[in-house]
Amino acid sequence: MDLQILAQNVRRLRNAKRLSQRALADVAGLSLPAVKNLELAKSEPRMRTMQAIARALDVKIQVFFQPVRELHTVRFRSAKRMQNRENVLAEVAKWLDDFNFLEKCMNKQMPFSLMGVRTQCAPDLLIESAGLCRKKLGLKPTEPIHDICGLLEQAGVKVFPIPMASDSFFGLSVGEADGGPAVVVNIWERISVERRIFSAAHELGHLMLHPEAYDVAKVEESKEEEQEADRFAGHFLMPNEGFRKEWNEASGLHFVDRVFKIKRIFRVSYKTVLLRLVEDGAVDKSIWMKFNMAYQQRFNRKLSFKEEPMGIDSAEPFGMQRFDFYEDRFSRLAREAVEKDSISISRGAEMLRIGIEDMQDLLQNWEVIL
Repeated sequence: MDLQILAQNVRRLRNAKRLSQRALADVAGLSLPAVKNLELAKSEPRMRTMQAIARALDVKIQVFFQPVRELHTVRFRSAKRMQNRENVLAEVAKWLDDFNFLEKCMNKQMPFSLMGVRTQCAPDLLIESAGLCRKKLGLKPTEPIHDICGLLEQAGVKVFPIPMASDSFFGLSVGEADGGPAVVVNIWERISVERRIFSAAHELGHLMLHPEAYDVAKVEESKEEEQEADRFAGHFLMPNEGFRKEWNEASGLHFVDRVFKIKRIFRVSYKTVLLRLVEDGAVDKSIWMKFNMAYQQRFNRKLSFKEEPMGIDSAEPFGMQRFDFYEDRFSRLAREAVEKDSISISRGAEMLRIGIEDMQDLLQNWEVIL
């Protein structure tokens, strides 16, 4: 038994549950010194002690003894200090290991197709950099991106949707040296689908513009780099040529309807549309106030800055649904591996982060349509 691995995992999982050492001891029916000694790796615990802690943390006992690979080339910044940062990194490392195992097992590794154009991308050429990436991915100058996850996965970028109750963390990305490139996007229910799509494009911007900034030890945000990745994402999702075409064609609509139409076509936030108008010099910054006034007059309510319209009125466009941001390559590889007996059903369930009963239901659904 490796006491250091055991101590690290207990501490990490306890923090993920937001429990103090005393709270864990109380829930598990143990003494506080017993929990402290365990996390300090001072002595080998009894099995019943580990069983009690596993029940208290609602995990399988074997997870305590599994080593967690340390990631190094990670860009993981947050506007606020995150208590469960260590747990998120451990989950991402495990997912990456599973993903790369499935790729190798099925002989379906995907090269990073944007590697060749990365040397031509630069922060002072943001619009051009976004255009280079779009061209390399086969997108036309006016073409919207209908499936950001599928597009990134075809480019060899792994996509990991992870739900985390935080409005200050939208995503992170991992470099090639750690098994990437990969982007991780927070799909917490309170984060709009438009924000999830933008976060994926934002992390691609970091991969293309800031490869030297991938260091897991760095936790403070660089405002300049964040703004550069934001602009890249805006132009990657909504290229100027396409934006101007659609904006001009919608010139007869009410201002609010016009913004919403463009937002829906390019699957971006209404704020991205307004920002592009400011960036192009078509309007000044007073457009934000004017839009909110027009929105309030139209729907008889205010629109908060963090809010994305979700269709409370029949005239207002409905917000995007979760299937507008849906990763499927990992689950497809897992299905192939299970069906070819390359991995067991229980291993497939573990990889997909579901219980064995849910896995049985999934197997039945796979058989409905081949």
